[in-house]
Amino acid sequence: MEGQLEHELEVSVPASEVWDVYGGLKLGKLVCELLPNVIEKVELVEGDGGVGTILKVVFPQGTPGFTFYKEMFTKVDNEKRLKEAEVVEGGYLELGFSLYRVRFEIIEKDAKSSIIKTTIEYEVDTAANASIVSSKALELIAETIAKYLTENQV
Repeated sequence: MEGQLEHELEVSVPASEVWDVYGGLKLGKLVCELLPNVIEKVELVEGDGGVGTILKVVFPQGTPGFTFYKEMFTKVDNEKRLKEAEVVEGGYLELGFSLYRVRFEIIEKDAKSSIIKTTIEYEVDTAANASIVSSKALELIAETIAKYLTENQV
């Protein structure tokens, strides 16, 4: 079974500033600082933030489902402000998923605002397991990063 979820959030921050966070390794660092109840730790396993980078994402103790997963950046396009990451170990793969990919796209609306578009694509063996896929955490992350950037604009 294949599926997809999308979420868009309009933010009053230029696309270049949002991409500065989402395009490399800053997102993991900020999420750990701003939302420690969602993601406890993001460890750089390999890479520099470009294609092939592997991160270990660790969830707080007591988080339902799984304790960690490793993801690999499979696409980073600075021109299009697009990044894709796929789970390569743990997490959803342990729950019957053969693919779990997250795509972040930062869309310029005008000089002072943009849209954070998040897409989750997945393949899973049963419909029951598909029901655990949710964009809520990524929505919360987008909202928190937008607030952080809005409050810290130069």
